[in-house]
Amino acid sequence: MAKEIETIEAVARTGTGKGAARQARREGYVPGIVYGDGKDPLAINLDYNKLLTRLRKGRFMSTLFNLKVEGEEDVRVICRGVQKDVVKDLPTHVDFMRTHRNSRISLFVHVEFINHEQAPGLKRGGTLVVVRPEVELNVLAGEIPEQIVVDLAGKQIGDTIHISDVTLPTGAKPTIERDFVIANVAPPKGFGGGSSDEEEGAEEEATEE
Repeated sequence: MAKEIETIEAVARTGTGKGAARQARREGYVPGIVYGDGKDPLAINLDYNKLLTRLRKGRFMSTLFNLKVEGEEDVRVICRGVQKDVVKDLPTHVDFMRTHRNSRISLFVHVEFINHEQAPGLKRGGTLVVVRPEVELNVLAGEIPEQIVVDLAGKQIGDTIHISDVTLPTGAKPTIERDFVIANVAPPKGFGGGSSDEEEGAEEEATEE
């Protein structure tokens, strides 16, 4: 299922440079810029409180937005950077890139694990070790999936789940070519079976990337 396109509103910012940006912040805005698609950059201001609320909601960098700016045509954008105050950790500037529905973009998509109760390994006391809670996929801008789903039904202690074990949404493909590990079912402490060195190595390799 493709994500419903979320709308974000802004106003055009007159003037550029540090002075205009500081003025915007004094007035309760966060300055930003919209670029790409062969068009001139557009300086914008976003409502500070609304932006902060949306940032705290999460997945701001992996959401396709419909950007509304008064006096401009609506445009699909994806955030390519949020600058923050180094002390307060609050937004000070946002960069958006224009896209088309058929543009291909790479972003991180949440991994959802289902059917825990149908996994014999978890019933026996095993632990689901999530190596990648998010996976970077290359997708169409108009078909960004909400998540990818990993079915744990039938998984035993010692089983390892690779990206090849997951059915990806149509048109989506991993940005990493090799068959990387997403998760594994680890034995309970003291359990004699233990994970193999190969599985542990795969987990460490995936975690370090």
